[in-house]
Amino acid sequence: MKDARILFMGTPDFAVSSLDALTEAGYNVIGVVTQPDRPVGRKQVLTPPPVKEAALRHGLAVLQPEKIKAEEALEEVLALSPDLIVTAAYGQILPKRLLDAPPFGCINVHASLLPKYRGGAPIHKAIVDGEAESGVTIMYMVEALDAGDMLSKVVVPIEERDTVGLLHDKLAVAGSRLLLETVPRLLAGEIQPEAQDHSAATFAPNIKRADEKIDWTKSAAQIYNQVRGLNPWPVAFTTYEGKVWKLWWVEKMPEAGSKKAPGTIIAREEDGLVVACGSGAVKITELQPEGKKRMSALDFLRGAGSSIEIGTKVGE
Repeated sequence: MKDARILFMGTPDFAVSSLDALTEAGYNVIGVVTQPDRPVGRKQVLTPPPVKEAALRHGLAVLQPEKIKAEEALEEVLALSPDLIVTAAYGQILPKRLLDAPPFGCINVHASLLPKYRGGAPIHKAIVDGEAESGVTIMYMVEALDAGDMLSKVVVPIEERDTVGLLHDKLAVAGSRLLLETVPRLLAGEIQPEAQDHSAATFAPNIKRADEKIDWTKSAAQIYNQVRGLNPWPVAFTTYEGKVWKLWWVEKMPEAGSKKAPGTIIAREEDGLVVACGSGAVKITELQPEGKKRMSALDFLRGAGSSIEIGTKVGE
């Protein structure tokens, strides 16, 4: 069934592994739909999404509608007559007309163990919440968010020092492998879809600025998970004397800090600043002061941070 006409829809790096897997396995990928090029960085350079770059590398036709629900865009996609649509982090809800069009349906590669963590930031949220495992679910797409019947799953452990970047890469690879196991069985009619338990659903909406700010009344473990769950994007932050510090890494010190107010700097060590939390403390070991580059706390304390005193507070 590798001659089935497969249309791929995706946008960020996470989706590239799945597109690469399908094309390299010899499937008949008839085209790729992705988001439009967007301005990126301080200079706002118009930049193609990673999936577009991968598609062009494979010699595939690319469509980039601003809104997939727009009539002109929808007609252009439907004219390709796909037998199966595969999506991975495309970024838009597909209209019912498109969902109903392919004989084998529309399936999605989602980076969580559904019904947990529906939405746009499941990888971040799993780490921030301190989960021991994540995974990938492939399911049919429906008009509701990540609510379709499930076709297959794979579990991926979350290691103690995993960042969102590391887990993202693990899940991208796991998802592409799962896709190659699932597509032939789906096309052969060998999969019995499993309905999700909607009462057990949890959600992982896209990260907002408020989610990035450290709340020092939380425990050392919670703050550690927040920092690694937002590394390398969008990066957790706190403030010191009105200036933003992005926190790239901290270490848990669960036995320290219990008698000091949360946010108090309780020690200056050679490799970092120890800050009291709601319970325990964390040592800031890598940061990016406002207007500066990312640096080790060692370098910071030898330079711009040399005057920071024990007893002062962050987060105010």
